[in-house]
Amino acid sequence: MISTLIIITIFYLLLILWLAFGFDKVEDFKAEDLKPETKFSVIIPFRNEAKNLPDLLASINILNYPKSHYEFIFVDDESNDASVNLIMRFLTSFPNDSQIINNVRVSNSPKKDAITSAIKTAKHDWIVTTDADCVLPKFWLDTLDHFIQREQCKMVAAPVTYHEVNSFLKRFQLLDFLSLIGATIGGFGIGKPFLCNGANLAYKKDLFLELNGFNGNNNIASGDDIFLLQKAINSNKNDVQFLKSKSVIVKTKAQPTFKTLIAQRKRWAAKTSSYNSVFGKVVGLIVLLMNAVLVSSFTFVLLGLLQPKPLLYVFIIKSLVDFLLLFKTARFFEQESQLSSFLFSSILYPFFSVYIAFISLFTTYKWKGRSFRK
Repeated sequence: MISTLIIITIFYLLLILWLAFGFDKVEDFKAEDLKPETKFSVIIPFRNEAKNLPDLLASINILNYPKSHYEFIFVDDESNDASVNLIMRFLTSFPNDSQIINNVRVSNSPKKDAITSAIKTAKHDWIVTTDADCVLPKFWLDTLDHFIQREQCKMVAAPVTYHEVNSFLKRFQLLDFLSLIGATIGGFGIGKPFLCNGANLAYKKDLFLELNGFNGNNNIASGDDIFLLQKAINSNKNDVQFLKSKSVIVKTKAQPTFKTLIAQRKRWAAKTSSYNSVFGKVVGLIVLLMNAVLVSSFTFVLLGLLQPKPLLYVFIIKSLVDFLLLFKTARFFEQESQLSSFLFSSILYPFFSVYIAFISLFTTYKWKGRSFRK
């Protein structure tokens, strides 16, 4: 048992150090004073988001970008609350050709169907996706435009974080989320991108059509972001870049309850078996094994089959290397104060991670009032 613990810990240590190195390799982007050139079609699927839409719409209203250079396409996925009325009221005073359309369901993935439906009506060359529970930064499109002009790429992944973090449950989620974003940026830095977030993702419409959109994975409810990223990387990795800039940080909300958190993480876990990124699978396997070996070692200690010192040493090593990547990420997002919950979260996280991995194998999950299979 001890030899297994040591071997997995070494692999985990090297992996996180490599990703932390990659995080620093991605340079912070500084926007220049350039004439706006890129025209965007921003797609926002929504279903019963009346509580969140006022913040989103307020942030849209103050975007610093020529209104002639973008449109918003809101895709209604069978909402039965006040969402549609809120958006329609907003659009009556919004001076461009933004619109609401209805989702056309053709697959097991409502969100992928919504994006596909919107792209069919999109007027502009660049597609940007975000979510209805997000808040957009003022210079979001402006900075995206500058980056696209400089890098001449076809897909841009950009940063996302949680805001309104006012409880331990939400801090726990934030730290987990920051670790994912840190790994995302680190993957781009070492030339092995394997993650992105659809709440802040941009790509050329021609690229989407060239890759046949979500064909091949639209039987999986989630993964509109990662599966498209993988297709783009397989086509030409140089076309995909990460925009590391504070001025494009999109903010979203953590789950309000443990029950909704479990549902969200089950939804995320449901797509992992369909990844075609070898590096992504290796990363996921090493992380899962690290957490699983900690949980099993703790069990063996309770049963008297293992001395507590090896477990303690491994936990300290894991926590230190995790903190390195997490601190770099939290500093980028200016959320270092949330690291106060790091130690307790580090103790809980292996149990949480293993639990999610286990139940996702055997259970369906509910999201937005619908049930989905793995």
